[in-house]
Amino acid sequence: MESLTTPDRMIRIAVDLVNTRTLEPEQLTSVAALEQFLLDHGEPIVTVGEADLAAVKEVRERLRPVFRAEPREAAQILNALLAEYAVRPYLSDHDGSPWHLHVARPDATWAEWLAAGAALGLSGFAAGHGFEAIDTCAAHDCERVFVNGAQRRPRRFCTPTCSSRSRVASYRARRSGGALGSPQDPRRTEESA
Repeated sequence: MESLTTPDRMIRIAVDLVNTRTLEPEQLTSVAALEQFLLDHGEPIVTVGEADLAAVKEVRERLRPVFRAEPREAAQILNALLAEYAVRPYLSDHDGSPWHLHVARPDATWAEWLAAGAALGLSGFAAGHGFEAIDTCAAHDCERVFVNGAQRRPRRFCTPTCSSRSRVASYRARRSGGALGSPQDPRRTEESA
């Protein structure tokens, strides 16, 4: 349960976990949905219950502010999660799996495993790319989060679709004299995905 194959995997799990609740309908609506989330993210054996579902949702809400916070506050959140959930990393090859890194206790719950791994993944990413590469989509109708590892390529949107939709809405608003895209609107500038 506590396998951590690569830091990139845990970064992706952190982003995907936070994105299970956005302006779109809640995705973690049942134990089966949580099981599917974990299976989709490479966990071969998944057994969860209602308590796991509630605890994972709590971890998700503790991770969410990292994507919006100022660097010092984001670091404090990640450090608190690491202090609470992570243990000294160790290698394991349990259940016939290849050697991989563990950062949660061997008896950790799914929520504890997610908290430790996601906090370590995001911490490593922030240390390597800066907190400005951990962000929330700039589209006014989107709450999805993302990480951007591309150097010298700032990104403000979670997907090219959100970027394009925002540019079109801004253009249309300027053409019609609407508020979106007005000089006072911070989304007025051309954004890149």
